[in-house]
Amino acid sequence: MNSRSAIGRIASIVAVFTPSVAWAHPGTGTAADFSHGFLHPLTGADHMLAMTAVGILAYQIGGRALWLVPLSFVLFMVAGGASGIAGADLPYVEFGIALSVVILGAAIAFGIAAPLLVIMAVIGIFAIFHGHAHGAEMPASASALGYALGFVSSTALLHMAGIGMGMLIGRIGTRHEPALVRAAGGLMTLAGLGVLGGVL
Repeated sequence: MNSRSAIGRIASIVAVFTPSVAWAHPGTGTAADFSHGFLHPLTGADHMLAMTAVGILAYQIGGRALWLVPLSFVLFMVAGGASGIAGADLPYVEFGIALSVVILGAAIAFGIAAPLLVIMAVIGIFAIFHGHAHGAEMPASASALGYALGFVSSTALLHMAGIGMGMLIGRIGTRHEPALVRAAGGLMTLAGLGVLGGVL
């Protein structure tokens, strides 16, 4: 599968989770619930870094990983979000989120080779922490469905941004592409350590 078809699949996923009704009456009802959910992943550097890293890692692996890796994150994140909305307790959520940035950044930086299913499973575990945080912080008056559609949509867009970053680096030059992608992963690892240390 080439990059265009993979991006097309991810765009289709975003379209499914972005109903036009969410924008029908901005600021009220479904639109407000969707907006709250959409903005939540964008309000923390840890969420944004991890979700972008998923896209970069998917690009780095290539092939089916271009859409399977982001899809696995989204699906497990929804499960985590449901548990958060339901009020289920999940220990070490903030630590798990920060650690996801460190581990995903390191995986990119060192070009770690592992079976695709293993990578999807690890990403899925981290996604549960991200999803739980989204769900637990849902406004009490919000519709769970509208809110979930919002954070799923913005997450998918961040994954696409990560894939786009990988492709942009690839266009700079094939010769330097691996080094540039790994440098990006290294910076993400440092940022993750900053989140763990409370600096970011």
